[in-house]
Amino acid sequence: MSTTAVEVVLPARVEPDGLQVRSRRLAAPGQGRALLRMEATGVSFAEQQMRRGKYYDQPPFPFVPGYDVVGTVVAVGPGVAAETVGKRFAVITKTGAWATHLEVDAADLLPVPAGLDPAEVEAVLVNGITAWQMLHRTAKVPRGATIVVLGANGGVGSTLVQLARHAGMTVIGTAAARHHELLRELGATPVDYRDPDMYEQIRRLAPDGVDAVFDHVGGPGLKQSWHLVRKGGTLVSYGSAATMNEGGNAQLPMLKLIGQLAGWNYSPNNRGAHFYNFWAGLRNGGAFRARLREDLAEVLKLLADGVLVPHVAARLPLASAAEALALAESRTLAGKIVLVPDDQERRAGDQRPGDQRAGD
Repeated sequence: MSTTAVEVVLPARVEPDGLQVRSRRLAAPGQGRALLRMEATGVSFAEQQMRRGKYYDQPPFPFVPGYDVVGTVVAVGPGVAAETVGKRFAVITKTGAWATHLEVDAADLLPVPAGLDPAEVEAVLVNGITAWQMLHRTAKVPRGATIVVLGANGGVGSTLVQLARHAGMTVIGTAAARHHELLRELGATPVDYRDPDMYEQIRRLAPDGVDAVFDHVGGPGLKQSWHLVRKGGTLVSYGSAATMNEGGNAQLPMLKLIGQLAGWNYSPNNRGAHFYNFWAGLRNGGAFRARLREDLAEVLKLLADGVLVPHVAARLPLASAAEALALAESRTLAGKIVLVPDDQERRAGDQRPGDQRAGD
């Protein structure tokens, strides 16, 4: 058996319109492997960094991007239970998911309950696990706490806001003014990140400091985030968007960031500073996979119960990956841009590029 996969390729450091599309024959899955038919994959900050050659440990060009995927298993190799075929799963791939079909390690398949929309699952897959782990595993924020979420309109940020509100926390969220209505709907107090007095505004809202700050921006503002944290609180950094367009060694900004956080842990007042790494513990594969399954199950239960509302900013066909990547980088949308098979129409009610609210 063989299958023809259509893949989107990142050939080099290119603009979004430099993405290429190719067809490739896939052989039958090997030992312990499964062939997945993509039903939804996403555009994340990782792909935006990868096209610039700025992601910390990306593979050499050319390669197929795509950090995560939801799909149905259509074939399995030796050593994989036959009843796996026909069931829907999610997989965290880091790369390779921007394809109609992809072969994965069967041990990496994360069960997805029947009845959930694949695009909505995709919207809370890595974003949901990341938010859940940062809130409940890394920072261990208690009920009644006050937290700050930078970029609270984004995929991870909006999920963090919802999880925190569900856990009885007060949330201050930063975003452009055009997204403040959304943040209020989610239960957060919005602050305009473009305001040069942003941190002073946050201090006026929480004069005694906050219990946790979740910062994906990094750069010079990270020190300001640290100063917002009260005694016994936690700063969680999970990216360095501020250095995305800097030239030079792609690993250097991240290494500096991790070193800075490590030094702050020796500061007084019992405050903690952590860098969240989704892949921490990967060497202990069994425990890592078990943690992913456990945390995704928590997130998908909240999704099924209607507690967690996924924000699918737009659904675009896989062939429009270049448009989707450019749209993600425009920072005009709130939520996750999802790629779906080319034969699926964009669903009514999803935002399209022409449907954006007025704003800068």
